[in-house]
Amino acid sequence: MIRSDIRNIAIIAHVDHGKTTLVDGMLKQAKVFRDAASVGERILDTNALERERGITILAKNTAVTWNGVKINIVDTPGHADFGGEVERVLNMVDGALLLVDAVDGPMPQTRFVLRKALELGLRIIVVINKIDRPYARVSEVLNETFDLFVELGASDEQAEFPVIYAIGLEGHAGYTPDDIQPHLTPLFETILKEISGPEIDSEAPARLQVTTLEYDNYKGQIGVGRLLSGVLRRG
Repeated sequence: MIRSDIRNIAIIAHVDHGKTTLVDGMLKQAKVFRDAASVGERILDTNALERERGITILAKNTAVTWNGVKINIVDTPGHADFGGEVERVLNMVDGALLLVDAVDGPMPQTRFVLRKALELGLRIIVVINKIDRPYARVSEVLNETFDLFVELGASDEQAEFPVIYAIGLEGHAGYTPDDIQPHLTPLFETILKEISGPEIDSEAPARLQVTTLEYDNYKGQIGVGRLLSGVLRRG
């Protein structure tokens, strides 16, 4: 059984290509926070070291609801030093947003995370981000990204990836670089269209793949993972 009301995605890219900023925008536009709430930038970077260094070190999990579909989002590290964290959490998702800076193009860590995602057969949505930067090379960067897919052995289906153009810092996106909308609706709609829901065998024994352990001051220890089969109920 495929759950049409759920999407599980990861956001992967080279460091500083805008993953965490884009997730911040998705959370805000999906009304996860009240309009009057005070929300700081880098919402998912809750670790003190992450805020100090301005990078994501540990994978974070969050969710938004768009048109009745729950989108579970994993924001993964983009720094090469934490590549093991990327590989571990990619097993939780069915697709990924691959962010590529419109000036820098594909970088070494982009190659690493893309190879892992392709090996797992994930459906990839390419997001050309920061297209408003001076000297943005939108067309060239898209071609470089396609060449990287081919070089890494992507299947024909994987190489025909959908593309979204974005200004993540402003929360803007579009289907073409000349038609950027003042919201992220094109990104949300592409996720729902291109990423399939998880396939669950509800009749099989319950199997939960736990990938992250967290601690909450009110709830205690929490395990975050993916339900591979069966059904979990509150005890």
